Amino acid sequence: MNLTVDKGKTLLVDGPASVKVTSGIVEVFGFTVGNTSKVVIREGKRLPFAVEETATFEFSLGENANVEDVDGNTIPTSWIKSYEELLTFRTKPVTAMVLGIVDSGKTSFCTYLINKLLREKKKVAILDGDLGQSDIGPPCTVAYTFLTKPTTDLFNLETENAFFVGVTSPSGAINKVIEGLTVLKKEILGNNPDFIVINTDGWVEGEDAVNYKFQLVSELNPDIIFCIQQEDEMAPVINALEKFRKVVVDSPSAIRQRSREKRRSLRELGYMKYLKNAKVQSLPLSWLKVEENELLGLSRTRENTRHAEKIYGLLGMKPLHLAELRDRICIVIGRRRWINEDNIKKAEEFTKKKIVVVRKGEEEDLLVALYNAERKFLGIGVLQEVDYVRNALKILTPVSEEISIVSLGKVKLGKNMKEIPASADESLSDFSELRKLF
Repeated sequence: MNLTVDKGKTLLVDGPASVKVTSGIVEVFGFTVGNTSKVVIREGKRLPFAVEETATFEFSLGENANVEDVDGNTIPTSWIKSYEELLTFRTKPVTAMVLGIVDSGKTSFCTYLINKLLREKKKVAILDGDLGQSDIGPPCTVAYTFLTKPTTDLFNLETENAFFVGVTSPSGAINKVIEGLTVLKKEILGNNPDFIVINTDGWVEGEDAVNYKFQLVSELNPDIIFCIQQEDEMAPVINALEKFRKVVVDSPSAIRQRSREKRRSLRELGYMKYLKNAKVQSLPLSWLKVEENELLGLSRTRENTRHAEKIYGLLGMKPLHLAELRDRICIVIGRRRWINEDNIKKAEEFTKKKIVVVRKGEEEDLLVALYNAERKFLGIGVLQEVDYVRNALKILTPVSEEISIVSLGKVKLGKNMKEIPASADESLSDFSELRKLF
C-alpha cells in the first residue's frame, strides 16, 4: 500500500504496521526518518509522521492497524518550549523527570526530548520507572540505557542495567521502586551524562499516589519536572511539588487511549522479548542467594536438626522443606498431602511462631530476576520448579552468564508468556497466604 501526504499534515499510524518513507521529509518525535529506514509500529502503539515536505509512504499493515492523516503537527507547542527550556541549563548533568496519568503521552514526550537532545550531540540517558509499561527493561523492572542515535520507539533499545521490583504497579512496592531508581540514577551519573530523562508510571490520582510521587521526586531530586496534563488531573501532584521547578505540558490531541487488556498485551510483548530462546536450567541452591522468598525460606539450612525433628513429630509428618525464619516457620508439603490443623497449632505452641504451610507447585510460573555476583542484572526467567530432592531451582531463561542471585517476583506467567490472573477463590484457599504474596 502506498500513500502520498501533503506538507503540513501528520500521518497517524496505529500498529501493528511497518512504514517506509520513499520520498519527502518526515519527522517522528523529533527524529527525521530517512528514505532507507523502515519504521515498525507495535500493536497498541501509535506513531505520528509529521510531513515537512510532501512525502510518499509505503505500508505493510497488520490486523487492526489503522492509518489516517490529520492537518498540522500533532506535537504540542508546549513540547517545543519544554525542550528549549531544557537547553537553558548551563550546569550539567541535568535531570528531567516526566509525570503524567496513564496514556497521557509520557513516553512519546520522553522520546521527543531525547531525539532533540541527540541532534545537539548531547550525551543522554533514559531512566524508565514505569513498571507496568516498561520500554527499556523487562516488565516489573526499572531500567536505564544511554542512547547513541535517535529512535522512534524506546522499546527497541538495549538495557544497560535494570533493577527488579517484581510487580507491575508501584502501589504495593513504593520503597523498592524508589530504591531501584535511586541506585540506577547514581550509576548513570558515574558515566558523566549531559542529560538524564526519567520516565515514570501513570499512578498520580489519589492521596497515596500524590504522596508516592512526592517521595519519588524528593529522592531523585530532578532539576526540572515536566507534568503532562490533559485537563486538571495533575493539580494535586503539582501543588504537592511546590518547591520544585515544574513545567506543565500539554497531552497530544492525537493520543490513543489503551484498555487494560491492551496494556497487558504490551507487557506480554516485553516478556517475550526478554525470554526469547529461553531454556530450562537447573541451578543448585547452594550456588545461589535467593531474594524475596520470605515465605519459602529457600537457601536456609536447618542448624538445629533435633529441633526440626520435634516439629516433624508434632506435625505428624516430614515435609519436603522446612525453613525457620525470624517471625515464622515455612513448611512445604506435597501437592496432595495434608496436615491436621490441631497438629499445626501444637507446633506453633512449641515454636512460639506462626507456621505457614505451602503446597509444592504454588511457586511455579513466578517471574524471577537473575543477577551476577556483582549484582549486575542479567535478565529474567520463569521459575519452573523448586526441586527439594536435588535442592535446586529449575528456571526457564535465556541467560547464559553465571547466575549468583535469584529474586522472586509476584507475577506469574503461563507457557505462552501470558500473565496468569489470580483465581477468584484464592481467599478461600487453605494456602491463601502464599497466593496473596504471589
